[in-house]
Amino acid sequence: MTATSGLAPTPREIAELLLDARARTLLLVGSVPEAELMTQHNKLMSPIVWDLGHIAHFEELWLVRNLSGPVEFGEMPGMFNPFENPRSVRGQLRLPGLGDSLDNMAETRLRVLSHLENGGAPGGDDPLLRAGYVYRMVLQHEYQHNETILQALQLKEDPFYRAPRAIATPPGRPVASDADGMVRFPGGRVEIGTGDRSAAYDNERPRHAVDLRPFRIGAWAVTNGEYQRFIDDGGYDRPELWTEAGWKHRREAGLVAPQFWSRHDGVWMTRSMDREMEVDPARPVCHVCWYEADAYARWAGGRLPTEQEWEAAASWDPAAGRKRDYPWGDEPATAYLANVDQLSFEPGQVGGYPHNLSPIGAYGMIGDVWEWTSSDFAPYPGYETFPYKEYSEVFFGPDYKVLRGGSWATRPGAIRNTFRNWDYPIRRQIFSGFRIVRDD
Repeated sequence: MTATSGLAPTPREIAELLLDARARTLLLVGSVPEAELMTQHNKLMSPIVWDLGHIAHFEELWLVRNLSGPVEFGEMPGMFNPFENPRSVRGQLRLPGLGDSLDNMAETRLRVLSHLENGGAPGGDDPLLRAGYVYRMVLQHEYQHNETILQALQLKEDPFYRAPRAIATPPGRPVASDADGMVRFPGGRVEIGTGDRSAAYDNERPRHAVDLRPFRIGAWAVTNGEYQRFIDDGGYDRPELWTEAGWKHRREAGLVAPQFWSRHDGVWMTRSMDREMEVDPARPVCHVCWYEADAYARWAGGRLPTEQEWEAAASWDPAAGRKRDYPWGDEPATAYLANVDQLSFEPGQVGGYPHNLSPIGAYGMIGDVWEWTSSDFAPYPGYETFPYKEYSEVFFGPDYKVLRGGSWATRPGAIRNTFRNWDYPIRRQIFSGFRIVRDD
Protein backbone atom coordinates (compact mmCIF):
# COMPACT_ATOMS: atom_id res chain seq x y z
CA MET A 1 0.00 0.00 0.00
CA THR A 2 1.12 3.56 -0.67
CA ALA A 3 0.11 6.61 1.32
CA THR A 4 -2.31 7.61 -1.45
CA SER A 5 -3.67 4.22 -2.51
CA GLY A 6 -7.45 3.93 -2.55
CA LEU A 7 -7.30 0.41 -1.12
CA ALA A 8 -8.02 -0.29 2.54
CA PRO A 9 -4.66 -0.78 4.26
CA THR A 10 -3.87 -3.57 6.69
CA PRO A 11 -2.62 -2.72 10.19
CA ARG A 12 0.85 -3.88 9.17
CA GLU A 13 0.87 -1.61 6.12
CA ILE A 14 -0.23 1.34 8.24
CA ALA A 15 2.48 0.61 10.80
CA GLU A 16 5.16 0.43 8.09
CA LEU A 17 4.11 3.77 6.64
CA LEU A 18 4.05 5.41 10.06
CA LEU A 19 7.51 4.08 10.86
CA ASP A 20 8.85 5.24 7.50
CA ALA A 21 7.45 8.74 8.07
CA ARG A 22 9.03 8.96 11.51
CA ALA A 23 12.38 7.67 10.26
CA ARG A 24 12.47 10.48 7.69
CA THR A 25 11.57 13.13 10.28
CA LEU A 26 14.38 11.94 12.52
CA LEU A 27 16.84 11.77 9.63
CA LEU A 28 16.19 15.40 8.70
CA VAL A 29 16.78 16.71 12.22
CA GLY A 30 19.29 14.15 13.45
CA SER A 31 22.43 16.16 12.68
CA VAL A 32 21.12 19.46 14.04
CA PRO A 33 22.30 20.39 17.57
CA GLU A 34 19.55 20.77 20.15
CA ALA A 35 20.21 24.48 20.62
CA GLU A 36 19.58 25.08 16.91
CA LEU A 37 16.40 22.98 16.98
CA MET A 38 15.16 25.15 19.85
CA THR A 39 15.98 28.40 18.05
CA GLN A 40 13.57 30.30 15.84
CA HIS A 41 15.81 31.04 12.87
CA ASN A 42 13.24 33.24 11.14
CA LYS A 43 9.87 34.66 12.20
CA LEU A 44 8.34 33.00 9.14
CA MET A 45 9.04 29.54 10.54
CA SER A 46 8.68 27.76 13.88
CA PRO A 47 11.51 26.51 16.05
CA ILE A 48 11.91 22.97 14.76
CA VAL A 49 11.19 21.51 18.21
CA TRP A 50 7.74 23.10 17.93
CA ASP A 51 7.14 21.17 14.70
CA LEU A 52 8.18 17.94 16.41
CA GLY A 53 5.75 18.60 19.26
CA HIS A 54 2.96 19.48 16.86
CA ILE A 55 3.50 16.26 14.88
CA ALA A 56 3.07 14.25 18.10
CA HIS A 57 0.04 16.21 19.28
CA PHE A 58 -1.72 15.89 15.93
CA GLU A 59 -1.11 12.15 15.94
CA GLU A 60 -2.37 11.87 19.52
CA LEU A 61 -5.53 13.80 18.64
CA TRP A 62 -6.48 11.78 15.57
CA LEU A 63 -5.04 8.30 16.19
CA VAL A 64 -5.47 8.07 19.96
CA ARG A 65 -8.19 10.39 21.22
CA ASN A 66 -10.40 10.40 18.15
CA LEU A 67 -10.25 6.64 17.74
CA SER A 68 -11.26 6.25 21.37
CA GLY A 69 -14.26 8.54 20.95
CA PRO A 70 -15.17 11.74 19.08
CA VAL A 71 -13.54 14.99 20.23
CA GLU A 72 -14.97 18.49 19.96
CA PHE A 73 -12.03 20.32 18.41
CA GLY A 74 -10.06 20.14 15.19
CA GLU A 75 -6.73 21.32 16.61
CA MET A 76 -5.68 20.25 20.10
CA PRO A 77 -5.66 23.20 22.53
CA GLY A 78 -2.38 24.26 24.08
CA MET A 79 1.20 25.05 23.14
CA PHE A 80 1.11 23.16 19.85
CA ASN A 81 -2.13 24.62 18.55
CA PRO A 82 -1.08 26.67 15.48
CA PHE A 83 -3.97 29.11 15.83
CA GLU A 84 -3.39 29.82 19.50
CA ASN A 85 0.32 30.26 18.82
CA PRO A 86 1.09 31.61 15.34
CA ARG A 87 4.60 31.20 13.96
CA SER A 88 5.71 34.70 14.90
CA VAL A 89 5.42 33.95 18.65
CA ARG A 90 6.54 30.33 18.82
CA GLY A 91 10.12 31.29 19.56
CA GLN A 92 8.89 32.86 22.82
CA LEU A 93 7.15 29.72 24.08
CA ARG A 94 8.62 27.59 26.88
CA LEU A 95 9.13 24.64 24.58
CA PRO A 96 10.15 21.21 25.87
CA GLY A 97 13.70 20.10 25.20
CA LEU A 98 14.64 17.78 22.40
CA GLY A 99 14.76 14.69 24.63
CA ASP A 100 11.27 15.30 26.02
CA SER A 101 9.96 16.03 22.53
CA LEU A 102 11.36 12.82 21.09
CA ASP A 103 10.06 10.84 24.08
CA ASN A 104 6.58 12.28 23.54
CA MET A 105 6.67 11.38 19.85
CA ALA A 106 7.78 7.83 20.67
CA GLU A 107 5.20 7.33 23.43
CA THR A 108 2.38 8.53 21.21
CA ARG A 109 3.55 6.27 18.40
CA LEU A 110 3.70 3.23 20.72
CA ARG A 111 0.08 3.84 21.70
CA VAL A 112 -0.92 4.00 18.04
CA LEU A 113 0.95 0.83 17.15
CA SER A 114 -0.55 -0.94 20.17
CA HIS A 115 -4.02 0.09 18.98
CA LEU A 116 -3.27 -1.36 15.55
CA GLU A 117 -1.98 -4.62 17.01
CA ASN A 118 -5.12 -4.99 19.09
CA GLY A 119 -7.65 -4.87 16.28
CA GLY A 120 -7.58 -1.20 15.39
CA ALA A 121 -7.77 -1.78 11.65
CA PRO A 122 -9.68 0.70 9.46
CA GLY A 123 -13.05 -0.26 8.12
CA GLY A 124 -16.78 0.08 8.57
CA ASP A 125 -18.91 3.08 7.74
CA ASP A 126 -17.03 5.68 9.78
CA PRO A 127 -15.72 8.10 7.10
CA LEU A 128 -12.61 8.72 9.19
CA LEU A 129 -11.68 5.04 9.18
CA ARG A 130 -13.01 4.01 5.78
CA ALA A 131 -10.10 3.05 3.48
CA GLY A 132 -7.70 4.21 6.18
CA TYR A 133 -8.40 7.91 5.66
CA VAL A 134 -7.46 9.13 9.15
CA TYR A 135 -4.16 7.24 9.04
CA ARG A 136 -3.30 8.72 5.65
CA MET A 137 -4.27 12.16 6.92
CA VAL A 138 -1.83 11.83 9.84
CA LEU A 139 0.86 10.51 7.49
CA GLN A 140 0.41 13.44 5.12
CA HIS A 141 0.51 15.82 8.06
CA GLU A 142 3.96 14.53 9.06
CA TYR A 143 5.13 14.60 5.43
CA GLN A 144 4.02 18.23 5.14
CA HIS A 145 5.84 19.16 8.34
CA ASN A 146 8.96 17.55 6.91
CA GLU A 147 8.80 20.12 4.13
CA THR A 148 8.08 22.91 6.62
CA ILE A 149 11.13 21.81 8.65
CA LEU A 150 13.24 21.92 5.48
CA GLN A 151 12.08 25.48 4.84
CA ALA A 152 13.29 26.44 8.32
CA LEU A 153 16.58 24.63 7.77
CA GLN A 154 17.09 26.44 4.46
CA LEU A 155 16.69 29.75 6.31
CA LYS A 156 19.12 28.68 9.04
CA GLU A 157 22.54 30.31 8.90
CA ASP A 158 25.75 30.20 10.93
CA PRO A 159 26.17 27.34 10.37
CA PHE A 160 24.23 26.20 7.34
CA TYR A 161 22.31 22.93 7.63
CA ARG A 162 24.40 19.95 6.51
CA ALA A 163 21.90 18.14 4.31
CA PRO A 164 22.03 14.31 4.31
CA ARG A 165 22.06 14.08 0.51
CA ALA A 166 21.39 10.58 -0.79
CA ILE A 167 20.15 11.14 -4.36
CA ALA A 168 21.84 12.93 -7.25
CA THR A 169 19.41 14.37 -9.78
CA PRO A 170 20.03 13.06 -13.31
CA PRO A 171 21.35 15.36 -16.03
CA GLY A 172 18.83 17.22 -18.14
CA ARG A 173 17.54 16.14 -21.53
CA PRO A 174 15.81 18.00 -24.36
CA VAL A 175 12.07 18.44 -23.90
CA ALA A 176 9.80 18.58 -26.95
CA SER A 177 7.85 21.83 -27.35
CA ASP A 178 6.83 24.50 -29.80
CA ALA A 179 9.50 26.96 -30.87
CA ASP A 180 8.62 29.22 -27.93
CA GLY A 181 8.86 26.43 -25.36
CA MET A 182 5.12 25.86 -25.02
CA VAL A 183 2.72 22.95 -25.47
CA ARG A 184 -0.94 23.28 -26.40
CA PHE A 185 -4.04 22.32 -24.47
CA PRO A 186 -7.03 22.16 -26.85
CA GLY A 187 -9.62 23.36 -24.36
CA GLY A 188 -13.05 21.87 -23.84
CA ARG A 189 -14.86 20.31 -20.92
CA VAL A 190 -12.54 18.70 -18.38
CA GLU A 191 -12.82 17.27 -14.89
CA ILE A 192 -11.14 19.04 -11.98
CA GLY A 193 -10.65 17.74 -8.44
CA THR A 194 -11.36 14.27 -7.17
CA GLY A 195 -13.97 12.12 -5.50
CA ASP A 196 -11.30 10.20 -3.59
CA ARG A 197 -11.97 9.80 0.14
CA SER A 198 -9.05 7.55 0.98
CA ALA A 199 -6.33 10.21 0.89
CA ALA A 200 -7.43 13.49 -0.74
CA TYR A 201 -8.07 16.52 1.44
CA ASP A 202 -11.49 18.16 1.55
CA ASN A 203 -10.31 21.12 -0.58
CA GLU A 204 -9.58 18.72 -3.47
CA ARG A 205 -13.21 17.60 -3.60
CA PRO A 206 -15.66 17.23 -5.19
CA ARG A 207 -14.73 16.22 -8.71
CA HIS A 208 -16.49 18.61 -11.06
CA ALA A 209 -16.51 19.66 -14.70
CA VAL A 210 -15.31 23.00 -16.05
CA ASP A 211 -15.05 24.42 -19.55
CA LEU A 212 -11.64 25.74 -20.57
CA ARG A 213 -10.62 27.77 -23.59
CA PRO A 214 -7.59 26.59 -25.56
CA PHE A 215 -4.26 27.74 -24.17
CA ARG A 216 -0.55 27.06 -24.40
CA ILE A 217 1.46 26.34 -21.29
CA GLY A 218 5.19 26.19 -20.65
CA ALA A 219 6.60 22.79 -21.55
CA TRP A 220 8.71 23.18 -18.39
CA ALA A 221 8.80 25.42 -15.34
CA VAL A 222 10.62 28.70 -15.95
CA THR A 223 14.35 28.05 -15.59
CA ASN A 224 17.09 30.01 -13.88
CA GLY A 225 18.50 30.91 -17.29
CA GLU A 226 15.17 32.28 -18.48
CA TYR A 227 14.67 34.16 -15.23
CA GLN A 228 18.15 35.69 -15.48
CA ARG A 229 17.12 37.30 -18.76
CA PHE A 230 14.22 38.93 -16.93
CA ILE A 231 16.68 40.30 -14.35
CA ASP A 232 19.15 41.44 -17.02
CA ASP A 233 16.35 43.25 -18.86
CA GLY A 234 15.60 45.31 -15.77
CA GLY A 235 12.52 43.36 -14.75
CA TYR A 236 12.88 44.37 -11.11
CA ASP A 237 13.08 48.05 -12.08
CA ARG A 238 10.05 48.28 -14.38
CA PRO A 239 6.86 49.07 -12.45
CA GLU A 240 4.70 48.46 -15.53
CA LEU A 241 5.44 44.73 -15.17
CA TRP A 242 4.17 44.53 -11.61
CA THR A 243 0.79 44.82 -9.97
CA GLU A 244 0.41 47.80 -7.67
CA ALA A 245 0.67 45.56 -4.60
CA GLY A 246 3.56 43.67 -6.14
CA TRP A 247 5.54 46.81 -6.94
CA LYS A 248 4.99 48.12 -3.42
CA HIS A 249 6.25 44.84 -1.97
CA ARG A 250 9.22 44.69 -4.35
CA ARG A 251 10.35 48.12 -3.17
CA GLU A 252 9.69 47.58 0.53
CA ALA A 253 11.37 44.15 0.57
CA GLY A 254 14.22 45.25 -1.71
CA LEU A 255 13.72 42.36 -4.12
CA VAL A 256 16.38 42.16 -6.86
CA ALA A 257 16.58 38.38 -7.49
CA PRO A 258 15.19 35.10 -6.14
CA GLN A 259 15.82 34.45 -2.48
CA PHE A 260 19.21 32.84 -1.75
CA TRP A 261 20.71 34.28 -4.95
CA SER A 262 23.78 36.53 -4.59
CA ARG A 263 26.12 38.11 -7.12
CA HIS A 264 29.88 37.63 -6.86
CA ASP A 265 32.27 39.13 -9.42
CA GLY A 266 29.46 39.35 -11.93
CA VAL A 267 28.35 35.74 -11.43
CA TRP A 268 25.01 34.76 -9.87
CA MET A 269 25.37 32.20 -7.09
CA THR A 270 22.67 30.37 -5.15
CA ARG A 271 22.53 28.25 -2.02
CA SER A 272 20.66 25.05 -1.25
CA MET A 273 21.15 24.25 2.44
CA ASP A 274 24.95 23.99 2.87
CA ARG A 275 25.80 23.89 -0.84
CA GLU A 276 26.60 27.15 -2.57
CA MET A 277 26.93 26.92 -6.33
CA GLU A 278 26.78 28.94 -9.51
CA VAL A 279 23.21 29.33 -10.71
CA ASP A 280 22.48 26.50 -13.15
CA PRO A 281 20.52 27.88 -16.13
CA ALA A 282 18.94 24.45 -16.79
CA ARG A 283 17.20 24.11 -13.40
CA PRO A 284 13.79 25.59 -12.54
CA VAL A 285 14.00 28.90 -10.73
CA CYS A 286 13.18 28.45 -7.04
CA HIS A 287 12.30 30.68 -4.07
CA VAL A 288 10.33 33.32 -5.95
CA CYS A 289 7.14 34.86 -4.62
CA TRP A 290 3.86 35.17 -6.49
CA TYR A 291 4.52 38.82 -7.31
CA GLU A 292 7.83 37.95 -8.96
CA ALA A 293 6.24 35.11 -10.92
CA ASP A 294 3.41 37.38 -12.06
CA ALA A 295 5.82 40.12 -13.17
CA TYR A 296 7.95 37.65 -15.12
CA ALA A 297 4.88 36.22 -16.85
CA ARG A 298 3.85 39.70 -17.98
CA TRP A 299 7.42 40.42 -19.17
CA ALA A 300 7.35 37.17 -21.17
CA GLY A 301 4.07 38.06 -22.87
CA GLY A 302 1.99 35.59 -20.91
CA ARG A 303 0.32 35.11 -17.56
CA LEU A 304 0.24 32.63 -14.73
CA PRO A 305 -2.13 29.69 -15.28
CA THR A 306 -5.33 29.36 -13.34
CA GLU A 307 -5.21 26.31 -11.14
CA GLN A 308 -7.85 24.70 -13.38
CA GLU A 309 -5.59 25.22 -16.40
CA TRP A 310 -2.63 23.84 -14.46
CA GLU A 311 -4.53 20.73 -13.39
CA ALA A 312 -5.91 20.14 -16.88
CA ALA A 313 -2.42 20.41 -18.38
CA ALA A 314 -1.07 17.98 -15.77
CA SER A 315 -3.88 15.43 -15.76
CA TRP A 316 -6.33 15.55 -18.66
CA ASP A 317 -5.79 13.28 -21.63
CA PRO A 318 -7.70 14.96 -24.51
CA ALA A 319 -7.38 11.91 -26.76
CA ALA A 320 -8.77 9.47 -24.19
CA GLY A 321 -11.17 11.95 -22.58
CA ARG A 322 -10.02 10.93 -19.10
CA LYS A 323 -8.13 12.25 -16.14
CA ARG A 324 -4.85 10.89 -14.74
CA ASP A 325 -3.89 10.86 -11.06
CA TYR A 326 -0.34 11.90 -11.99
CA PRO A 327 1.11 13.38 -15.19
CA TRP A 328 2.56 10.01 -16.26
CA GLY A 329 -0.51 7.93 -15.36
CA ASP A 330 -2.03 6.51 -12.20
CA GLU A 331 1.15 5.10 -10.64
CA PRO A 332 2.00 7.04 -7.45
CA ALA A 333 5.00 9.34 -7.39
CA THR A 334 8.45 7.98 -6.62
CA ALA A 335 11.94 9.48 -6.64
CA TYR A 336 12.49 7.57 -9.90
CA LEU A 337 9.55 9.17 -11.69
CA ALA A 338 10.00 12.72 -10.40
CA ASN A 339 12.29 14.86 -8.28
CA VAL A 340 10.43 14.36 -5.02
CA ASP A 341 11.13 12.79 -1.62
CA GLN A 342 13.62 15.36 -0.31
CA LEU A 343 16.95 13.54 -0.52
CA SER A 344 18.23 15.40 -3.59
CA PHE A 345 17.90 18.67 -1.63
CA GLU A 346 17.61 20.79 -4.77
CA PRO A 347 15.70 21.10 -8.05
CA GLY A 348 17.02 19.05 -10.95
CA GLN A 349 17.74 20.03 -14.53
CA VAL A 350 14.81 20.16 -16.95
CA GLY A 351 14.29 16.81 -18.68
CA GLY A 352 16.13 14.71 -16.14
CA TYR A 353 13.03 12.61 -15.36
CA PRO A 354 11.72 11.67 -18.83
CA HIS A 355 8.67 9.78 -17.50
CA ASN A 356 7.43 12.94 -15.77
CA LEU A 357 5.41 14.03 -18.79
CA SER A 358 1.73 14.93 -18.93
CA PRO A 359 -0.67 13.79 -21.70
CA ILE A 360 -0.13 17.04 -23.64
CA GLY A 361 3.65 16.93 -23.19
CA ALA A 362 4.12 19.29 -20.24
CA TYR A 363 7.25 18.22 -18.40
CA GLY A 364 7.90 18.13 -14.66
CA MET A 365 4.50 19.11 -13.31
CA ILE A 366 5.16 16.98 -10.23
CA GLY A 367 8.29 17.71 -8.18
CA ASP A 368 11.26 20.11 -8.36
CA VAL A 369 9.34 23.30 -7.44
CA TRP A 370 5.84 24.20 -6.35
CA GLU A 371 4.23 26.21 -9.15
CA TRP A 372 2.32 29.42 -8.46
CA THR A 373 -1.05 29.83 -10.17
CA SER A 374 -3.16 32.94 -10.59
CA SER A 375 -5.99 31.48 -8.49
CA ASP A 376 -7.09 32.52 -5.03
CA PHE A 377 -7.58 29.65 -2.60
CA ALA A 378 -11.33 29.01 -2.70
CA PRO A 379 -13.71 26.08 -2.20
CA TYR A 380 -14.86 24.04 -5.15
CA PRO A 381 -18.59 23.97 -5.98
CA GLY A 382 -20.21 21.56 -3.53
CA TYR A 383 -17.31 21.69 -1.07
CA GLU A 384 -17.88 20.06 2.33
CA THR A 385 -15.51 20.45 5.27
CA PHE A 386 -14.03 17.16 6.45
CA PRO A 387 -12.94 16.33 9.05
CA TYR A 388 -12.13 19.77 10.53
CA LYS A 389 -12.42 23.32 9.26
CA GLU A 390 -8.93 24.39 10.36
CA TYR A 391 -7.24 22.52 7.52
CA SER A 392 -8.89 24.27 4.57
CA GLU A 393 -12.01 26.29 5.34
CA VAL A 394 -10.45 28.98 7.52
CA PHE A 395 -7.93 29.82 4.78
CA PHE A 396 -10.37 30.33 1.90
CA GLY A 397 -10.30 33.82 0.47
CA PRO A 398 -8.28 36.31 -1.60
CA ASP A 399 -5.33 36.49 0.81
CA TYR A 400 -3.83 33.21 -0.41
CA LYS A 401 -2.68 32.08 -3.85
CA VAL A 402 -2.71 28.43 -4.91
CA LEU A 403 0.44 26.47 -5.74
CA ARG A 404 0.47 23.10 -7.47
CA GLY A 405 2.71 20.13 -8.17
CA GLY A 406 4.97 19.70 -5.13
CA SER A 407 8.72 20.21 -4.94
CA TRP A 408 11.90 18.24 -4.36
CA ALA A 409 11.09 18.62 -0.64
CA THR A 410 7.66 16.96 -0.94
CA ARG A 411 7.26 13.35 0.09
CA PRO A 412 5.50 11.19 -2.54
CA GLY A 413 2.54 10.46 -0.27
CA ALA A 414 1.67 14.16 -0.10
CA ILE A 415 1.39 15.01 -3.79
CA ARG A 416 -0.90 14.23 -6.74
CA ASN A 417 -2.36 16.20 -9.64
CA THR A 418 -5.29 17.39 -7.52
CA PHE A 419 -3.27 18.46 -4.45
CA ARG A 420 -3.69 22.16 -3.59
CA ASN A 421 -1.11 24.13 -1.63
CA TRP A 422 -1.56 27.80 -0.76
CA ASP A 423 0.40 30.68 0.69
CA TYR A 424 0.62 34.47 0.83
CA PRO A 425 1.81 36.05 -2.44
CA ILE A 426 4.87 37.54 -0.66
CA ARG A 427 6.25 34.17 0.51
CA ARG A 428 9.62 33.02 -0.88
CA GLN A 429 10.96 30.58 1.73
CA ILE A 430 8.77 27.90 0.17
CA PHE A 431 10.34 25.89 -2.65
CA SER A 432 8.35 27.76 -5.27
CA GLY A 433 8.68 28.41 -8.98
CA PHE A 434 6.16 28.71 -11.82
CA ARG A 435 5.38 28.24 -15.49
CA ILE A 436 3.50 30.58 -17.77
CA VAL A 437 0.58 30.28 -20.18
CA ARG A 438 -0.47 32.17 -23.26
CA ASP A 439 -3.96 32.31 -24.71
CA ASP A 440 -4.26 30.32 -27.93
